[in-house]
Amino acid sequence: MNQILATQKIYVTPALKRKKKFYKFEFLLSVFLVCILFSYYIYAEYDRNKSEEVSQEILDSINLSFSQIDENDINEEESEVIRVLLNYTNTEITQEQEDIPVAAPSTYEAGGITYQAIGVLNIPKLDITYPILDKPSDDLMEEMLKVSICKFHGPAANEVGNLCIVGHNYHNSKFFSKLHTLENGDIIEIKDLNGKTLNYKVYDKYVVEPTDVACTSQLTNGKTEITLITCYNNGRQRTVIKAVAE
Repeated sequence: MNQILATQKIYVTPALKRKKKFYKFEFLLSVFLVCILFSYYIYAEYDRNKSEEVSQEILDSINLSFSQIDENDINEEESEVIRVLLNYTNTEITQEQEDIPVAAPSTYEAGGITYQAIGVLNIPKLDITYPILDKPSDDLMEEMLKVSICKFHGPAANEVGNLCIVGHNYHNSKFFSKLHTLENGDIIEIKDLNGKTLNYKVYDKYVVEPTDVACTSQLTNGKTEITLITCYNNGRQRTVIKAVAE
């Protein structure tokens, strides 16, 4: 009996030790990798929440500028010619325009970056409200998109043409993550810097390749439209939402 046990012990011990060491190494490596991935997820979520705090601060600054507009000083005739004066335009300002009360462009500085908003987007169905940041330079686009949604192409907020707005899809409730759930007939609200709000009704939704930019066309037959764009299929495609002012 002792001889059998000894024989079995001599036969299995070297291989067993190697396997135990290997399995232990695999286990420790797996735990290490899980910890790294979990830490990365926590940091990414923290970074996103921190960036969204900046978005909220920009939104607060816009709301403050709304409260500074004295609507009693603007009659119906003047309201027809009021246009938002944005820093990115070089439109010549006439004396008549200078005499009309208008909202100043809303700017906010954080982390050495100056953010300028052109309006506020609200989608009641998705329960989201974000400032629309003016189109930045290409090297700042990614940094801006971490903070809020951004103008990509088109006119000022609530002007004739096709205002194209892009936003991240983080597969959660932030930014344009739930954009794909919108349907024809849903309402999107945009408030410009004068406090004027227009309701846009969704009339089309589709998916395109990243190289397809036909949705940014400005041929709207004189209509005021918006196009919302976000990533789809893990960034390999784009979700496009088209809406027109009612």
